[in-house]
Amino acid sequence: MFKIQDYIRDIKDFPREGIVYKDITPLLQDPAATRKSLEAFLSFLEGEKIDKVVGIESRGFFFATLLAQELNAGFVPVRKPGKLPYKTHQESYSLEYGKDILEVHCDAIEKGERILIHDDVLATGGTAAAACKLVEKLGGEIVQCNFLMELDFLKGKEKISAYKVVSLISY
Repeated sequence: MFKIQDYIRDIKDFPREGIVYKDITPLLQDPAATRKSLEAFLSFLEGEKIDKVVGIESRGFFFATLLAQELNAGFVPVRKPGKLPYKTHQESYSLEYGKDILEVHCDAIEKGERILIHDDVLATGGTAAAACKLVEKLGGEIVQCNFLMELDFLKGKEKISAYKVVSLISY
C-alpha cells in the first residue's frame, strides 16, 4: 500500500536548530510515488475546470507544473521579490521571524479565471494567504488550495479558511 509519508524524510535542525524539516526529495526521486501523489491531487479536482495553477516558490513548483500539465491549464509562478522579470503585484506577509513578500506578474491571471493554488507545505498559512490575496487582486477565482502536507499544530488552515483546502498528509 502506497503511503506518502514513507517518502518524506525528516531532517533535524534544518534550516536552524529546533526545526524538523520535511524533505520531499525522496518522493520526487521516485517516479511511481510522484505519479501516485499527482493522481491523489487530481482526484480532489474531478469535475472542476481549472484555468491556471499557481505554484508558490519554490517547492510548490514541482507539483504545480505537473498539475497544470494534467489539467491542461497554464502555470503561474508566485515568487520572492526580484525573481520575476516583468511588472508585478506584491503582497507582504508575516513569518514567525519577520516579514516577507511574494510577487506575481501583473498579467498572469485574467478576471474570472478559475485558479488552483499549490505549495508543498501548509505551515503558519502566511505564504498561502499572501498567494490568495495576489490571485484575488488580479481577479482570479480560487477553486482550491493544495498542499502535499499540512503541519496541523501551526494552524495555518485558519488563515485560508475561506477556501477549500486539500492536504494529502498531515502532521
